[in-house]
Amino acid sequence: MVLAIILVLLVIGSVLFHFLSPWYLTPIASNWGFIDDTLTITFIVCGFVFVVINLFLAYCVYRFRYSKDRRAEYEPENKRLEWWLTAFTTVGVVAMLAPGLFVWAKYVDVPEEASLVEAVGKQWSWSYRYPGEDGILGTVDVRHIDAKNPFGMNPDDPNGQDDVLVSGSEFHLPLGDPVKVLLRSKDVLHDFYVPQIRAKMDLVPGMITYFWFTPTLAGTYDVLCAELCGSGHYNMRSRMVLEDEADFRAWLATQPTFADTQTVQVATVSGSPEEQGRQIAESQGCMGCHSIDGSPGVGPTWKELAGRTEELADGSAVIVDDAYLVESIVAPNATIVAGYPPIMPAYQLDDAQLAALIAYLNSL
Repeated sequence: MVLAIILVLLVIGSVLFHFLSPWYLTPIASNWGFIDDTLTITFIVCGFVFVVINLFLAYCVYRFRYSKDRRAEYEPENKRLEWWLTAFTTVGVVAMLAPGLFVWAKYVDVPEEASLVEAVGKQWSWSYRYPGEDGILGTVDVRHIDAKNPFGMNPDDPNGQDDVLVSGSEFHLPLGDPVKVLLRSKDVLHDFYVPQIRAKMDLVPGMITYFWFTPTLAGTYDVLCAELCGSGHYNMRSRMVLEDEADFRAWLATQPTFADTQTVQVATVSGSPEEQGRQIAESQGCMGCHSIDGSPGVGPTWKELAGRTEELADGSAVIVDDAYLVESIVAPNATIVAGYPPIMPAYQLDDAQLAALIAYLNSL
């Protein structure tokens, strides 16, 4: 009797929690309301089955409770009941799968007028690429990747010279126009996910994956990695800004093309050496592991780093000077700070870039 009451209360509490819970879908900012509808159908089907099974179980617990005057009945088969269960199960499975297949067909059918943007993931940062005036993205290859060509652009491909490269912490898109998002990983498996657009897709090393959506609500939204990709996974974030066409074009005009990045040296980048170093740190994804406000991260914080005495994993200690910082950038596994894993990759920066980055670190 007590168990039957508990089962009934469990059903009532679960249903009330579903309808009264403050935790639900975030406001949508794209055309993919179909995905919300599909999720709602799944909730309805699974919720109905949950309620029916638990109420039936409660009924059985009460109706067939133990009595010393009753003997158990043996009924090895009930074909009528089996047919009913098979029919109801089939209807439930079809109700959940059919809408998903319908939405998936639309999800991979990109409109011909969709514009292009490429999101590139690496541990643990995002960068973005737009086609230039020719509307064609240039070819890329991992063999071309270095400090001056982090996107791996093919320097001999004329279609890529005007490609717009965005290495900062945000990218922009215009409202009302469908956009095809190409996805590329430079190292391990990642996943591009913005909760408000209800669209996500894995970045698979060696493949170009994609999805599309139409931005509908202006605002700034967090870009997350939804696939465990290493120690800094939690901090692999960026921002997506949805705005009107004029603002988008104005922002895009301020971003460098691939040709610009190959002809403009770090010494001519606008700003002081510290500002140049900050731009390099952002473009190389350093902020994904190192904080500048003292908060803990995958690697040591950069706040008040210069001149600090660091304890190393081998028990020795070192004073953080320019020489140590350079070694930590170009050969990070030579000395490991105690308490941190040896996971930082070596960076190939020229002397001018190293000097600017060191100036930025010292300024903190």
